[in-house]
Amino acid sequence: MEPNAVPQSTLIRNADWIVAWNQQAGRHEYSQGADIAFSDGRIDFVGKDWRGEAERVIEGRGLAVLPGLVNLHCHPALEPFFRGIREDHGVPEMHMTGLYERGQAFRPDVEDMAAAAEVAYCELLLSGTTSVCDQMWPWPGWFDLIARSGLRGFVAPGFASARWKMTARHRLDYAWDEDKGRRDFAAALDQIETARRHPSGRLSGVVFPLQIDTCTEELLRDAMAVAEERDLPITTHASQSVIEFQEMVRRHGLSPVQWAHRIGLLGRRMTLGHAIFVDSHSWLHHWSRDDVPIMAETGTSVAHCPSPFARYGHALEDFGRYVEAGINMGVGTDVAPHNLIEEMRLAIVLARVAGGDIRAADPASLLHAATVGGADALLRPDLGRLAVGACADLVLIDLDHPLMRPARDPVRTLIWSGADRAVRDVFIDGEQVVADRKVVHLDHGAALDRLTEAQARMVRDVPARDYLGRDAEEVVPLSLPRAGSNTAGGHR
Repeated sequence: MEPNAVPQSTLIRNADWIVAWNQQAGRHEYSQGADIAFSDGRIDFVGKDWRGEAERVIEGRGLAVLPGLVNLHCHPALEPFFRGIREDHGVPEMHMTGLYERGQAFRPDVEDMAAAAEVAYCELLLSGTTSVCDQMWPWPGWFDLIARSGLRGFVAPGFASARWKMTARHRLDYAWDEDKGRRDFAAALDQIETARRHPSGRLSGVVFPLQIDTCTEELLRDAMAVAEERDLPITTHASQSVIEFQEMVRRHGLSPVQWAHRIGLLGRRMTLGHAIFVDSHSWLHHWSRDDVPIMAETGTSVAHCPSPFARYGHALEDFGRYVEAGINMGVGTDVAPHNLIEEMRLAIVLARVAGGDIRAADPASLLHAATVGGADALLRPDLGRLAVGACADLVLIDLDHPLMRPARDPVRTLIWSGADRAVRDVFIDGEQVVADRKVVHLDHGAALDRLTEAQARMVRDVPARDYLGRDAEEVVPLSLPRAGSNTAGGHR
């Protein structure tokens, strides 16, 4: 089927399991031996014994049907470049984060970003993501490629008043250019309107001031005002590192969350990317304990992306505490691989470790976050749910896959065992975009070939960008030493 073609009316008949949405109870529930029918991009029926007609019938035996996953925070045109680079990279002098050093030394060419994005879009689709908050600075062909993929794209063109700059391993500086920030803000708003008008009908926009510490108060206030005026969601990175927390306290005497609240940035439109290092985090030993209650009381959402931080030894403290406080939680990948199911699994493990409690998180709470939580943060109550009238975004899980057997509890087994390997088919707006584990509209292999060449160019240019003039292997050593060399492998 060509992109933007009118999908067939479809019936999935007698599915072994359907994860159906109970609106009254506000939760997902299992329905067994049930049908789901959809047409014109919307779900017509979820339940037993559908009596209508359909142009296409899929036999549901051996299948579980889940709502499409909502990836609330990721950077698809950037993160695939860092495969084999960022997984073990960190700077102990910066409280273990490698974000600032890596962002300065490893910078891909904007012309190569389409290759990375195509790889990431394939990973997203193959692991059951149907909606993605795609946060990037603009690159050529962005909107047409995400539309061709079939994904429901919430595009977030970034802008900021400053960029990070390192001159020593223990210090983060800022290069301020407020005029450029204003120009990029205006351009981002134009791009959002272009996305809204895209003929695919699946693109919309998110206002995205890049980081709480790289934007002036005036720019942040104006960004929120535009989001309110145009009825758009808004997101920014906040409380993502100890360095950032300390910087905001130095500037304002307040935590990032408290300062955002003071200037009117928090509320139901706002999603904070990460919100790990809040004032109660054990690494900070801060005197206040206000951040979690503030996020809950204002209706602010959090995009939880556990894997990039776990790689540094960081963890949210903890998912269950945020949920219990009343914060709307979503899930994002943030890094490669773009596999939201594996992020869900890691989120459960880290919550239990950080909270010292097996009840801190479970498959139900993470499935809710990865579907309904993300959809609500994006102001889209018609996503993340299998219910009549909702968008026909759904995922078919192969229960005969060895990692799904025995399928006593398919959601639990998917998260703990099967993950993307058990995803068979994916539909978005009723259109099939993954068929028998293959992406329909993109060329995964060719994109990987282009990405490999592009990464080599990025690595070649590291000495010209690194603040110490090091080459890539000095910044990020290989896991093992090269034969005959005197240097040690690994990241220490």
